[in-house]
Amino acid sequence: MDDGPADHDEARPELDLLVWDAPNIDMTLSNVIGERPSPASRPRFDAIARWFVERAGERDVEGSVFANVPPAAATGMRGWIEALRSFGFAVFAKPKLHPDDDVDLDMVKHIDDRTRSHKLVRLVVASGDGRNFLEPLERFAREGTQVTVISFAEVAGYALESDLIEFLDLEDVPGAFQSPLDRVRLDALPAGGAWLRPSRSLRDVAAGVPR
Repeated sequence: MDDGPADHDEARPELDLLVWDAPNIDMTLSNVIGERPSPASRPRFDAIARWFVERAGERDVEGSVFANVPPAAATGMRGWIEALRSFGFAVFAKPKLHPDDDVDLDMVKHIDDRTRSHKLVRLVVASGDGRNFLEPLERFAREGTQVTVISFAEVAGYALESDLIEFLDLEDVPGAFQSPLDRVRLDALPAGGAWLRPSRSLRDVAAGVPR
């Protein structure tokens, strides 16, 4: 009996996998809109789920959100985590006890695990962190997986510049935000140009007021 790679692929169920880097998306969203995100300006995970599932057809689907939980924020984050679970997402919650307690390597390990248990057809990664994700994502793409990064055009140059990775701006996911974000996208400027308001006042800069 031939037990080669082709037979191994046929034995594994096909899977579309979404992994969401919550600390990075929250940080980059703050950078894009110039302020701490509010509930109204954070992405809607029910809309993300619909968009993801609609493109999967009959394949198995899995969505996982990776989050850091600082001890002081544990109580406040419980409602958000339970909401994610109610939208069909598994949550990997890791305590943030030291500055380097990030979830990036956990995300890559999870993807690697799924490539062994399933035939990974489509991989969607929500992160603007090219330092940790460019090399492994291009590797998955070379191995035959359709790889898409969803993030913000202002911060995800690694995906925009890659010949192997598809990029989708998070605001282009239908229904992902309740209302348009307060941003001007340099990749989608109106023909007549657009003003970009300052993120700090001249007086604050002159007075040395910290951000």
